[in-house]
Amino acid sequence: MNEKIMVVDDHDDIREVIHVLLTNEGYQIIEAKNGKEALELLDDSIDLIILDVMMPEMNGYQVCLLMREKTNAPILFLTAKGQESDKTLGFSSGGDDYLTKPFSYNELNVRVKALLRRYHVYQGKKEEAKAIIRLNDLEIDQEHKEVYLNKNKLSLTDIEYEILDYLILNRKQVISASQLFETIWHENYYYGANNTIMVHIRNLRKKIEEDPQNPRIIKTVWGKGYYID
Repeated sequence: MNEKIMVVDDHDDIREVIHVLLTNEGYQIIEAKNGKEALELLDDSIDLIILDVMMPEMNGYQVCLLMREKTNAPILFLTAKGQESDKTLGFSSGGDDYLTKPFSYNELNVRVKALLRRYHVYQGKKEEAKAIIRLNDLEIDQEHKEVYLNKNKLSLTDIEYEILDYLILNRKQVISASQLFETIWHENYYYGANNTIMVHIRNLRKKIEEDPQNPRIIKTVWGKGYYID
């Protein structure tokens, strides 16, 4: 197992605990005690980032926005804040998952493995050949997990790609928020998860739609879900 994980937290004891737990699982761990240090250490070798929200100078949301300019590696927010509004803000800034302190070792391990598995698939490590699909000016290369708009490659997060790919595989079918959440996140749907779906759909539309306020590709059926013609 060669995956490299960056742990960003201003508390030495928390970084140490996570370091020990994940090293025992075979991961390579690098640590950063604040956002500035994390951004300096960030490179293409990082497979996953565990990012604390409540840090001095730059909070985790601010750091996440800057990280998204450099990497599509999954970002797992680690924080004592657990309100739905906090989660929505985390997803809006480019985060992929959210783990609230205190957390169990098993929960951390499961989230890490799920995010890494999804990231590896998104990066094109599946050997199964897929098609190239065209929707208006959008081109989806399923074999290489790449999306182009007017021949320009888009920078999608792995979750954004999975949502788009799943809706394409089920074209002309209305997919409910619960179905999307359970398929993409591999967790049981709960009421607040609808906000998570809405934020990711909104971010995806900003990247693939000419007019995100009047989408032509991903359409909404109010009260039922989303679909692609």
